[in-house]
Amino acid sequence: MISVVVLIIAGLLDYLIGDPWGWPHPVQFMGWVISRLTKFSVKLCQNSLTQRLAGILLGIILIIGSGIIGFLLIQSARWVHPLLGIGLQSILLASCFAGRSLRTAAVDVLQPLTAGDLPQARKILSNYVGRDTQNLSQAEILRAVLETVTENATDGVMAPLFYAIIGVFVPVVGSIPLALAYKASSTLDSMVGYREAPYTYFGWFSARLEDCLTWLPCRLTVMTLALLSRKPMHVWQICRRDAITDPSPNSGWSECAYAAILGVQMGGTNWYRGVAKHKPLLGDAIYPITPTSIYNALQLTRYCFLLWLGIAIAILLITLE
Repeated sequence: MISVVVLIIAGLLDYLIGDPWGWPHPVQFMGWVISRLTKFSVKLCQNSLTQRLAGILLGIILIIGSGIIGFLLIQSARWVHPLLGIGLQSILLASCFAGRSLRTAAVDVLQPLTAGDLPQARKILSNYVGRDTQNLSQAEILRAVLETVTENATDGVMAPLFYAIIGVFVPVVGSIPLALAYKASSTLDSMVGYREAPYTYFGWFSARLEDCLTWLPCRLTVMTLALLSRKPMHVWQICRRDAITDPSPNSGWSECAYAAILGVQMGGTNWYRGVAKHKPLLGDAIYPITPTSIYNALQLTRYCFLLWLGIAIAILLITLE
């Protein structure tokens, strides 16, 4: 019963509050550890083999360590008082979900954009994406926001929920350690999982592990979205046609599912530090990307999240009878 309460409270906290600005967050601690260990390892390791080994060690330390720290914090809180344990579990789990954060990021960019302030929209967008934003047109800004929202729907919202649900059914471990471990993997990938130097070898393990951990929740998310769209065969056909052309085994599928449902096209040429990089085109350009497209994508993610949450709670309640 406690697991049901924690899932519900965590979902409500993410929906109502999200990640308040200035509050401590587990990802901040993870990022601090990754940054320190990365600087030390890159200086110490001078060849590809030692860099790969250091990257593997970093991944194991951070992922397992995040889960263990979460477990110990929860046990300590429970020891003080059961209600404190429930409260801490709910807060930690809510911090693993990024539903409200995604919506906030999208709205931050869309508000000046719809008001006609293109320079401000570009400036705010640069806080959320890695691509060059200083010369983006309105259409390119909208595409960048939609791609960010739909890519992160899987690794920022649905995958943490997936591992939280799995953790409920794993004796001793529980939801929060598994969700935090996945969040650590995702943070590692976003910070060091690049093919460019100095992370080419150092970040290899983090990138591959995150791909593996996200593979199943990504496919389940695509299937859920397809069912919610009421045109599952159409969504599946578009994904089978386009998603497989994306170099990422997961983000292409996530973005493509939304593109198929919304009738828009994502992908194309992006610029990174002055260097052009072409991403495969995903979906058909039946309609232009508009702010409404982005809000509809966010709504789809919310429906998907609520459906998984509802199914998990129903299963838990049945098993408790």
